[in-house]
Amino acid sequence: MKQQLLATVLVFASAPAFAAGPEAGKFSFSLFGGVDAPASGDVHGGAIAPVPDLGPLNPALAGVSAELRIESRKHDRIYDLAEGLGLELGYGLSDRSELFGQVRYTRADQGRVQVGGAFVPALNTTLPVYGTFGEYKSLSAEVGYRYFFMDPGHARPYVAARLGATQTDDIAATFEIPDAGITINDAPFYKKAWKGSAGLDLGVVVPISERVQFRAETGVRYVDDLDGDDSAIGGLGLASINDTGSRVSVPVSVGLRVDF
Repeated sequence: MKQQLLATVLVFASAPAFAAGPEAGKFSFSLFGGVDAPASGDVHGGAIAPVPDLGPLNPALAGVSAELRIESRKHDRIYDLAEGLGLELGYGLSDRSELFGQVRYTRADQGRVQVGGAFVPALNTTLPVYGTFGEYKSLSAEVGYRYFFMDPGHARPYVAARLGATQTDDIAATFEIPDAGITINDAPFYKKAWKGSAGLDLGVVVPISERVQFRAETGVRYVDDLDGDDSAIGGLGLASINDTGSRVSVPVSVGLRVDF
């Protein structure tokens, strides 16, 4: 038994240790995917807007006034985990550092939430107002710097910083006051636009073969405020609620890295 154990130890000890991480003057290519969890940032802000006559929204309520009381809602109240896919090209500066360029696609399903209430003085009551916000889809293009710890040969942890821009697709919203029979379908809410983005990463690469490595990473991402579209909600006095849209999220991804 002792001989078998010793033989096993000798086999692993004599196995070649593949390099992991960058090499000066060499390129790498990575393919990765994972999830992206919203952590902070508002999808919309809050506002109080008087509506003198609900008739244009529902003819049966002509002459009835209300006060829209909209409350801010964060990304994690509306959107669940997003799915993410990405490609990366790296260039080694040394065996401990590299520059990289990355393209990443992120998508989250639409979400529905109560966004506030409509106070109706004639009824002395507040009716719930709901909002359904369209899919969150974005494309990021960023460059960054990555620094590796430990010497090549085994698993190597790293830290990285990135900076670039993110294009978020247009987002429409449907607002409903079910108790009043009022629905505003597919109201433009955010325009498709590029905005600044940045992030910090913490990860590890583990060698699988001489050229291929497994990669796992997490971190924090930031996307700046989006461009609001007030064409539908401005007439209701709600033009200010989409003067926001910034997003802070925590991605978790795994993938493969190939050196060449």
